[in-house]
Formats: sequence, C-alpha cells, structure tokens
Amino acid sequence: MGALLILYDIFRYGHGIFFVALQTALMFGIFLEWLRDRKTLKKQADTARVSVIIPIHNEEKRIKGLLNTLLVQSYPAQIIFVDDRSTDESPAMLAQFAGDAERRGIDCRIITLSENSAVNKKQYALSRGIAEAGGDYFLFTDGDCEVPPDWIRAMASRIQDEKTGAVIGPVFKKKEGKGFFFLYQCYDHVVRYNYLAGAVGLGAAGGGFGNNLIISRKALERAGGYDAIPPSPTEDAALISQIRRMGEYKIRAVAHADAAVETGAENSWRSFINQTLRWNNGGLFSPEALTRFNYNLLMLVISTGILAVPLLPFFPGLWTLPAGVFIVMIENTIAAFALFRAKLPQGGLLIKLGYFLTLLFMPVYMTLMTIMGYAHIKTTWK
Repeated sequence: MGALLILYDIFRYGHGIFFVALQTALMFGIFLEWLRDRKTLKKQADTARVSVIIPIHNEEKRIKGLLNTLLVQSYPAQIIFVDDRSTDESPAMLAQFAGDAERRGIDCRIITLSENSAVNKKQYALSRGIAEAGGDYFLFTDGDCEVPPDWIRAMASRIQDEKTGAVIGPVFKKKEGKGFFFLYQCYDHVVRYNYLAGAVGLGAAGGGFGNNLIISRKALERAGGYDAIPPSPTEDAALISQIRRMGEYKIRAVAHADAAVETGAENSWRSFINQTLRWNNGGLFSPEALTRFNYNLLMLVISTGILAVPLLPFFPGLWTLPAGVFIVMIENTIAAFALFRAKLPQGGLLIKLGYFLTLLFMPVYMTLMTIMGYAHIKTTWK
C-alpha cells in the first residue's frame, strides 16, 4: 500500500512539474527564436528569385483580399495559382488577376487541374505548382489569406542564409466578428504559433502553417522533392519534418509581426473543428517519429490534466494535474500578448473576461481534438 501511495504522489506531482518545465522550455525556445529573428530584420532580400505558389479550390467568397494584396507587393516575384477543379467564380477571378498582374509587370501563371485523385488533394496541387515554378525559393499561402505589402520581401530576407532550408511565418485570424467564438479563434492561432516557434527555437521543428511558409529549392531537392513527402493531413508539417530530419538545413520561425499573414475566421464550429482536427491529426500521426512523439506527449499531458477534473470529487489529490495545465495556459497567454499583442482583439472588461474563458477553454478543446483524433474521425480539405 505504501508503494502505491508513493507512485501516486510521483504521478500527481510529477505530471504538473514536468508539464510546467516543458512549457517553460518552449517559452525559452520562443525567446531564442525572437533573438535570432531580430537579427534578420535588418537584412534585405536582394536578388532572391521567389515563386509564390497558391492552391485554389472554390474560393470566390474569400479570395478577393489575397488578390488585392498580391498586386501591391514591394518585392517582385513569380505568382503561381493552381486551380484545383473549382466550380465557382474562382477561375474568372484568377483570369482577371492575371490581366491586372500583366499590366503591372508581374509574372503570373495559372495552372488548371481537371482531375485530382490524390489522398491529400492540396498536396498534389502544390506539387504541380512547384513543378512549374522558376524561383530559387518557394513561398506558400492560401486563397483565403491576406498578406502585408512587404510580405514577400520579409519572408525572402529571412531565408538568405544558405544553411536555412525553411522559414515558418505566423498566421493569425482576422479580428472580425464578435463573441467568444471569434475571440477564441484569434487566441488559438497565436498560441499554436507560439508552440511552433518554441519548438523551432529548441531545434525540434515539426510543424508549421503552410499558408505562410518559404522553403529553398536546394533544401527541397535534397529532401527528394515534394513528391517524396509522405501523404499527410498536414503536408506542410510533413515537409518541415523531412527537411529538419536531414540535418543539413536549419528551420527558422518568424517571431515578429512584419511577415504575419491573416486569414478569415471560420463561420461555424463545425468548420473550425474540421480545420483544427486536421491540424491535430497531422501532429498525432506525423510520418516523422520525433514529431509524432513530441506532439503525442504534449497532447497526452494536456488531456490527462483535463480528464482529471471530473475525478477530483473522488480523488482530490489529483488537483495538481489541472493546476499544471492552468499555469501553462497563463504562460501561453503572456507569450501571446508579449509577441503579437497587435494581432489580438483589444477591448474593455468583457474582452478581458473573454480571454480568461479562452485560457480555460483551450486545453479542454485540445483534449477533445485529441480524443477525436485517436478515434480516427475523418477530416476534409474544404
């Protein structure tokens, strides 16, 4: 009996200590990446040839903002759209953009797919775009995003070091809509990015936002080309893992807001759950062993802390598990406001209360995504 009590104490105290220590290490990783990224702010992209590659599938309602922001970029680049069997007005809008781009001297190409039987249809669309690209660097975003005027320049300047194979940029939700649902999406995106940047800072990059990612052609070729990336619900994370695993190139993360991409908020919980479940599954079932181990460990520690809550009336000593999760979420919130405060909604008492609720809700939501992932709930790309 005494041995069981000792094991029980080790578990309940060890869980919280381990989780807080892990989170603190990730916060240190973010700080390291912030210092490294600060040095690149003074660098300027010069003659780097960049190809911007954008997969499109029925984006007529959300692509206008991207098209407008691409026309006013301060750095010249080739722009390639891959229209993946769109049946709405997207093709007509792309054709109009191509005409506007030509008049401004922008090299624009539109690739139209009539068939796509791949397991990951977005991955196939991207591979077609890469095959037609002429740049030394490939910069990716999505049709529902908007980019700042210096976006291409900012991302290109950060990959000038030949030892850097990929740079992950931040993606945030637009500050639109009211209520907890929209506030949570903004908070969720910033915290997720901080986790990514922290892992990058510690040399354990295993994910990234594919709608703000630049990779070098040389690194991709050394990895075997885009077609060598194993099929994954998150092709961007699989690509980053593949480059990191080679050990020849560094992965970097942008820790300042100058290269931040914004994307529209999801309009329903159903679409948001589909989106976040796809991201979560990409980590849980990553084809790369280290990424898979790290992500599963993080999700299991969070889930254990949350699932202990309903057991507290029967085992009050388990309070240390959810307490550890709560402390970690406070650290996440501090980091989110310290780095990207301008990208988060601001306001009075109600907004502050909303952030407190998001702080409590996020680990619960991540636990739900983990359970659904292990249950093999399927997701779709649009």
